[in-house]
Amino acid sequence: MAMYWCTEALPLAVTSLLPVVLFPFLGVLSSSKVCPQYFLDTNFLFLSGLIMASAIEEWNLHRRIALKILLITGVQPARLILGMMLTTAFLSMWLSNTASTAMMLPIVNALLLSLFGNKEASKEPGQLSEVTSDEPNQNKICSVSSEIQQLSLEETTFLNGRPDAANKKKEGEYQKRVWKGFLIAVPYAASIGGTATLTGTAPNLILIGQLKSVFPGCDVVNFGSWFLFACPLMLLFLILGWLWIALFHGCFTLRVRKKKVEEEAESRVKLVIQEDYKRLGPMQFAEGAVAFFFLHVCCPPFHKRS
Repeated sequence: MAMYWCTEALPLAVTSLLPVVLFPFLGVLSSSKVCPQYFLDTNFLFLSGLIMASAIEEWNLHRRIALKILLITGVQPARLILGMMLTTAFLSMWLSNTASTAMMLPIVNALLLSLFGNKEASKEPGQLSEVTSDEPNQNKICSVSSEIQQLSLEETTFLNGRPDAANKKKEGEYQKRVWKGFLIAVPYAASIGGTATLTGTAPNLILIGQLKSVFPGCDVVNFGSWFLFACPLMLLFLILGWLWIALFHGCFTLRVRKKKVEEEAESRVKLVIQEDYKRLGPMQFAEGAVAFFFLHVCCPPFHKRS
């Protein structure tokens, strides 16, 4: 370490944390004796979650997980919300709520832009062609025009070529409700998913830290016992939250047969997701290493007593 300090072969921050990794690994000192020399072990849990979130975001592992779940759940608005909530809740179980939300919101925003297009373009129907032709398709999953706007515009057009203003206004209000539903689903899922594990959110870490300080010999509350208690409740509230968001924001439909415009829009959105998933390419070594360590973070706490 003295060589690292002098030569700065590694950043000083990384060099300072090497004893946390090397001492327990080489059998010099246990982690319970090394970590308090820096700060509380609960703070180390929170720090490890932030480091893992940074690595996952750097190599787009969260994007691969999210797109794969979206391909499985489907492309209907209610199913898309369910897929985003499941992904966010799973990430939030092991990472902080803030990091999970920050990673998932860009994906949601890209999906909404591909699904509905630019919201500014839907304000005035007469300017739709000008906005879509002048502005480049940025911040989207891929270069896809506003499918639902164009298709609904064709569907609600009279013989003289003018769109029905009432139907256009109704369609705009529906799109706004669905847009809000997608955006609030991510932080809701992050808050709900974080309750399933001790490392999912900061209040859980504060709780276990206070229990250890007030009751040093108490080992009833550990990672496994907390997970068995909180995970079923998390799944229940996640389903209830999804139903509430989907019903309140009009993402469910009672029609047995879909309109042709809806089927074409959903098929194009599915194509958008598939193309973006293919664009990720095969998993690289760095991404696979991050996935391995992420699974390693998820599994060992269940085998540890405290």
